[in-house]
Amino acid sequence: QVQLVESGGGLVQPGGSLRLSCAASGSIFSINVMGWYRQAPGTLRELVATIASRGSTNYADSVKGRFTISRDNAKNTVYLQMNSLTPEDTAVYYCNADLTDRNLLRRRSYWGQGTQVNVSS
Repeated sequence: QVQLVESGGGLVQPGGSLRLSCAASGSIFSINVMGWYRQAPGTLRELVATIASRGSTNYADSVKGRFTISRDNAKNTVYLQMNSLTPEDTAVYYCNADLTDRNLLRRRSYWGQGTQVNVSS
């Protein structure tokens, strides 16, 4: 069984920063791409950033230059450093991992439970 557990959300003022973390645990054989998505009320879930196992990254245009994704492969953990936050960044942020489990050697996508980020004065 595989679990993704996020942490680091909360309330921050516009212009502030937050750092999200997501740790994958359980019967993991390998992790390919890890990423962050977000969903604001009344909208579809959207890509924020992804990072491949060797470190190549991809960002949504709306967060380029403000957010940085990174990962620690030894800890099966992905991070999202968010700077210069605006109210438009308010959303539930979900961690995603494309991984192969150790038991069945089956590759599939896993999601965390989500962490709320509120940007407000």
